[in-house]
Amino acid sequence: MPQRLRILFISPEVEPFAKTGGLADVAGALPKALARLGHDVRVLMPKFRGVERHAGALTPVIARLRVPIGDRTQEGALLEGRMGQVPMYFLAQDHYYDRDGLYGTPEGDFWDNCERFVFFCRAAVEALRVLGWTPQVIHANDWQSGLVPVYLETLYRDDPALTKIATLFTIHNLAYQGVFWHYDMPMTGLGWDLLTPAGIEFYGKINFLKGGLAFSDLLSTVSRTYAREIQTPEFGCGLEGVLQERSPVLHGVVNGIDYDVWNPASDPAIPKGYTAQDLQGKRACKLALQGELGLAQEPVPLLGMVTRLVEQKGLNLVLDALPGLLAEGVQLALLGTGDPALEQAFSQAAREHAGRVAVSLGYDAALAHRIYAGADFFLMPSRYEPCGLGQLISLRYGTIPLVRWTGGLADTVIEFDSGKQTGTGFGFAPFSHGALLECARRALTVYRQPGLWTRLIRNAMAADFSWEASAREYVSLYRKALKAAAP
Repeated sequence: MPQRLRILFISPEVEPFAKTGGLADVAGALPKALARLGHDVRVLMPKFRGVERHAGALTPVIARLRVPIGDRTQEGALLEGRMGQVPMYFLAQDHYYDRDGLYGTPEGDFWDNCERFVFFCRAAVEALRVLGWTPQVIHANDWQSGLVPVYLETLYRDDPALTKIATLFTIHNLAYQGVFWHYDMPMTGLGWDLLTPAGIEFYGKINFLKGGLAFSDLLSTVSRTYAREIQTPEFGCGLEGVLQERSPVLHGVVNGIDYDVWNPASDPAIPKGYTAQDLQGKRACKLALQGELGLAQEPVPLLGMVTRLVEQKGLNLVLDALPGLLAEGVQLALLGTGDPALEQAFSQAAREHAGRVAVSLGYDAALAHRIYAGADFFLMPSRYEPCGLGQLISLRYGTIPLVRWTGGLADTVIEFDSGKQTGTGFGFAPFSHGALLECARRALTVYRQPGLWTRLIRNAMAADFSWEASAREYVSLYRKALKAAAP
């Protein structure tokens, strides 16, 4: 098998071009790490409104791409740009993608999301017939690209240009599945024989994610623990049976983070850089953050959160535990946006506890960096967490994670042992505010012992979650997928 692989990475969002969550961070970093390992990797995504701000000049590589949609043909174009050394292909079709928002508005999803991502998936396959470059492996991500493996195994199965392509499908969050009514089936071009439990049917509807799960050569998700959890009714979101059936080809690979972007020694967004050997800058970052957010500039423990305000993230536990946390003398700095009820509840808490609780609604990338650098602890009490990036970033910045033991949080944070002085953070298992409080009190006991606290910070900063190790694991999976796809 050749050492240098040709890989097409298909993702609906890629940092810095378009982002709603962690998938974009993965799609912006993993291809670059694969390229550094010497592979010919290219990325395909929709040309959403505003990508030009980061992509620069785009060159048409397929000026008129004709894509079957039901009984008609819809035209688009494939434009090429760059992400560092990685070629980027942008699928342009203004009717579908030139909108505010990637998938919807605050009022709800776009009504034609099925058609928008049928076009995306089928256009990806059609483009490969005329591009002049054929990948050995397609790495598809999340429901928006879930029909790509289905098309390769059905409508395009006998196309000589495409028959040898292997597929790896990655689940970043099983809760988002791309489920649409069955009347959209003719739009996909697929036969009704696929709208069955063995195909892409899900309780009488079309399920894009299930297509990726059922038709790909290999499956992965973003942590080993999450790979096990999603095979259970509690976390399987109705697809646990499919995942149990495909468990022999389901693998967990923990995400990395871009250590060029997340580097406390050189981060331009923070007031003073620092290293594990010289932590003076971290103390300066804390004072500056307290001042910026209107918190009392006192030597008290500061909890940070950078999060979507949604039920998954365990925000109700934080609200319930807040009186107990404040009684321990902590401050809380939260940055995020999401559920209006949670936004209102945290805003009310900030008003009631001025100087001790600071809440910034929205997303501010620079402020996120300053919270990672300035906080003492980073709080992630998630109900479930496929991988999580916040805890990986906080480790890099010596900000100690307090997490619930689930998914990637369980795979990446090691409970601190005061006797052995090993470990990188603190965690709890029961989904209750009492368990969160008990965990916080254990952490605060260490915080109040300066020698132990410094040891813990240095342990955290020594943890390696750069992308290179994860990229090598993916290369191993690509080779397994090629073997699985071989006749």
